[in-house]
Amino acid sequence: MAALNYHHLLYFRAVAHEGNLTRAAERLGVAASALSAQVRELEARLGHALFERRGRRLHLTEAGRIALDHADAVFSAGEELVATLRGAGRARQVLRVGAQATLSRNFLLSFLRPVLGRADSEVVIRSGGLDSLLRALESLDLDVVLAAEPPAADAARPLTSRLLAEQPVSVVATPPLLAGRTTLAQQLAAAPLVLPAPESGLRGAIEALCERLGVAPTIAAEADDMAMLRLLVREGVGVGLLPPVVVRDELVSGALVEGLRLPGIAQQFHAITTPRRFPNPMLLDVLAAAGPAQGGLLTATGRTTRR
Repeated sequence: MAALNYHHLLYFRAVAHEGNLTRAAERLGVAASALSAQVRELEARLGHALFERRGRRLHLTEAGRIALDHADAVFSAGEELVATLRGAGRARQVLRVGAQATLSRNFLLSFLRPVLGRADSEVVIRSGGLDSLLRALESLDLDVVLAAEPPAADAARPLTSRLLAEQPVSVVATPPLLAGRTTLAQQLAAAPLVLPAPESGLRGAIEALCERLGVAPTIAAEADDMAMLRLLVREGVGVGLLPPVVVRDELVSGALVEGLRLPGIAQQFHAITTPRRFPNPMLLDVLAAAGPAQGGLLTATGRTTRR
């Protein structure tokens, strides 16, 4: 097998980062036609198309994304050599994770724990709305999206959603707010409520439960970010209705207490992926550690129990 031509790799890398053949050629000081020919030779050598054109921009294919990761590693090799000999070598494998803004950060940490701190790995986390994260997943800028709900069915969007775990939703509050209140109706009426935003899948189920129990709740605050809900409940703003895993540390310390669980209401955690010919091995590691595809029950202590 012939050795890889690193000039081809250099030219490919420039085009990949610029997203435009003309700008890359100007930066390198070569003709655009010569640059295009070099990229085509690399594609022929690797046996895969590395770019696809969308309008005026060149976008990486899946093979192109993998090639760029390796190209970036190759051209930082001198830096890597110095760092390695000094005992400070950087990781080379990269796992790109999108996390829905409403997702529990404690759950995210539990999911990523198998690859965090590994000498051969780097984890890049991007947070945002589900739609924007799914677009990044489809363009291969992310390896997986973690979300509180599966994506809507769409024949034009080949996505796979794997249920990782379910977390029951409970009444959570500072100890004085729940003192002496033993029934669910009493706990829901103990103080104004801190609730997930109306767009959340949990909100409708919570409101239906309050109606069945004859509770007319007063809302103290609502937010679409679990981290913000955690802070509001911890400050004693009101009674929170959220998965205990969100406030795991506060429950352990006693700053908050868990009341009764809301029957039939649970927060789901999904790993959303898109079919790839070259799956990221780090993603395979974390999914294997997460267990069977049907998931389990993630407790407030971070342990997962099978049903």
